[in-house]
Amino acid sequence: MGIFNGLEINASGLALERLKLDTTSTNIANVNTTRTAEGGPYKRKTVQFSESLKNVQANSTDSQTPTIGGQESYGVKVTGIQSDNTEKTSYDPTNPDADQNGYVQTSNVNMADEMVNMIQTMRTYEADTSAAEMNKTILKKALEISKN
Repeated sequence: MGIFNGLEINASGLALERLKLDTTSTNIANVNTTRTAEGGPYKRKTVQFSESLKNVQANSTDSQTPTIGGQESYGVKVTGIQSDNTEKTSYDPTNPDADQNGYVQTSNVNMADEMVNMIQTMRTYEADTSAAEMNKTILKKALEISKN
């Protein structure tokens, strides 16, 4: 494990939270979209992610490195963006997308849920930023100690 691994982990977390915020913003922007290029209403999207693992060298002598099954954690990685395919309909016979009974398939985005997701993502981004700043402070102190 190198001295910059902490910063790499922080950077992966920041990138993930930015993508989650972009996805939430897209969901909010399309809350009233009943017709998309793919056909049908806009479907809510969520970011899927997992831990990013790298294989450890078999002859590694670093006993300080935490490993799980011969792998080290290097933050997070995006595994995909998934669409929520639950359907939602409302009665609006004046809508041009209404069926013969007056029902319209609408976006399955819930504004309250999206606002909660946005606040949670912003708080996590702030925590990642604080952790990155602390990491930089620790590296600076290590450099100061090594000068003396």
